[in-house]
Amino acid sequence: MNKTALITGATSGIGRAVADIFAENKYNLIVTGRRSERLQELKAALERQHGIEVLALCFDVRDNDEVVRNIASLPVEWRNIDVLVNNAGLAVGLNHIQDGVLDDWERMIDTNIKGLLYVTRAVSPLMVARNSGHIVNICSVAGKEVYENGNVYCATKHAVDALSKAMRIDMLGHNIKVTNICPGAVETEFSIVRFKGDTQRAAGTYKGIEPLTGCDIAECIYFAVSLPQHVCINDMMIMPTAQADSRTFNRK
Repeated sequence: MNKTALITGATSGIGRAVADIFAENKYNLIVTGRRSERLQELKAALERQHGIEVLALCFDVRDNDEVVRNIASLPVEWRNIDVLVNNAGLAVGLNHIQDGVLDDWERMIDTNIKGLLYVTRAVSPLMVARNSGHIVNICSVAGKEVYENGNVYCATKHAVDALSKAMRIDMLGHNIKVTNICPGAVETEFSIVRFKGDTQRAAGTYKGIEPLTGCDIAECIYFAVSLPQHVCINDMMIMPTAQADSRTFNRK
């Protein structure tokens, strides 16, 4: 019988790559996101290519009522969730704190922290009831260090780092693993969102380096999840070879 993974923010970037690699390894998938058309395209493609079952749920992780309603309404055959990948997240804006845009701050806090909490709160009791599961939180190098203009984004990812540590303790007695994944520069839609559609500015983020891809991160996530039951990777930081920390790059 296939295992089941729930992946938030599955329609692009790291989330899409995670869906691909889990599907290749015969997991049935619950994929979530805000773009219904993309979700349906993803569902059709994965089912066709890998012969698995996919349940597409269109909701915004920032809305707790939507999260609760969708998870509570899962059919019985979809309630045995083996892996939860809390991937939905974003950076918006790049300003000094005194020039910060409140709407940007609220989008990051509501998605990166509250959205992760809402989904975990809804899904984790299903794992606790079975005394089994694995929660993977997508953090960032920004959850380990801060950098100029990254203030609120860094703060939200520091919160993810702390929550992952706390979840690991809280879930210990229930045989549930928790893994914190901290990527460096990954070329996805991340910078396009951060710079609000300015593709030229976004491209500058990766100028002169070979960045990570969503597939690189997905492979690391699947490695962590596929380890024997007695092995848990608590924390993993993944960098391009050309990146040493959040600010230091070897650009060519």
